[in-house]
Amino acid sequence: MARVDDYTEAKRLAASELAGKMARDLAKSSGLDTASHDTLRIPFLNRVYLVKLPQFRFEDESDQNAHVPLQEEVLILHYLKAGDKAPPHSDWVTYREIPGAAFYFSAFSKRALEPLKKFFGGNLFALKRSAAKLDGMPIEVGDLAYEFRPFPYVPIQVVMHVGDDEFPPESNILFDRGVGRMLSPEDLAWLAGMLVYRLIALSK
Repeated sequence: MARVDDYTEAKRLAASELAGKMARDLAKSSGLDTASHDTLRIPFLNRVYLVKLPQFRFEDESDQNAHVPLQEEVLILHYLKAGDKAPPHSDWVTYREIPGAAFYFSAFSKRALEPLKKFFGGNLFALKRSAAKLDGMPIEVGDLAYEFRPFPYVPIQVVMHVGDDEFPPESNILFDRGVGRMLSPEDLAWLAGMLVYRLIALSK
């Protein structure tokens, strides 16, 4: 498990790579907006962050005193510095199909797949309620499924199968095929876990 020092260093490295970039250029390449000439406005799950350049200082738009998780800061910076962002292909793959993801599948399963199935497998109404709070778009896959956009060019589908007398409930999380060009498998495992745990929190 990554330590706080690891995230601190990851943030420093990402901010260093982004040094000298203009807010308007980063916004344009990432599908985001600016709040001012030196500040990005970044919706992330059910929060909105203001990121001030060149320090890459994060604030919660609704509460300047609110804590911004360091893992989220790193993930957002990694998305900003991705050089090959493009509109999604609408060609969906499982996590294992992302190049290099097999090594991280165990972490992905523990952070995202298992909690998703355990919490929502027998309670689809709770998923409906929380998905609405995250602007999830209903899609016709499985027994209940939603598409989310944690980042403009990184859609994620959450798919539930209720099961029956013979088969237990199952869940899946799907990614656009091109996502591996923007975020690493480790980043995607964290992102999927953040989405699932935010859905769980919002369902209560």
